[in-house]
Amino acid sequence: EMQEDEGHTGQENNTSCKREDYLEWPDYFMAVAFLSAQRSKDPSSQVGACIVNQENKIVGIGYNGMPNGCDDDQLPWSRSADDRLDTKYPYVCHAELNAIMNKNSADVKGCTMYVALFPCNECAKLIIQAGLKEVIYICDKYHHTPEMTASRRLLHMAGVQFRLTTTITTTWHQSWRGGNKGVDSIGGDGCREGAS
Repeated sequence: EMQEDEGHTGQENNTSCKREDYLEWPDYFMAVAFLSAQRSKDPSSQVGACIVNQENKIVGIGYNGMPNGCDDDQLPWSRSADDRLDTKYPYVCHAELNAIMNKNSADVKGCTMYVALFPCNECAKLIIQAGLKEVIYICDKYHHTPEMTASRRLLHMAGVQFRLTTTITTTWHQSWRGGNKGVDSIGGDGCREGAS
């Protein structure tokens, strides 16, 4: 006589139901921004941006880095030096700029940008000129700088919504990065929980 499989628990039918622990759209898009940040060669700040249209389709992705055609081995990556020209700041392109420039053939007008760091005033100008309607970010560690004050002023005047999200938690971020507590992919230092 054949016996029934003793390993059968009757729970195999659970695959007929959808998973409950899937990523919601905002988490997914922020995770794409984090993933793109891993392409950055910047030793202290890796930032990614993801632009999404009203149908939840990604239309542009970017990360911070040197301009196309410029040898990033010949340009400085330092955050400080006696001469500002020996720092990365006059040369590096921010993630927001690259996401807008790297957009596919779709228009970004009316789209939403997911980015780890609140955009600076220069990126705010690009966001406004490109016609984006919303910026979702997880860190505003430079909140009190004149550049960020100007950025908020410009975005507000242009009617671009911006909001801090906590959907991607520090715990999730740390586990995704393999628990690396060294270089932080959203700016180098100070944007872990409670530091913004």
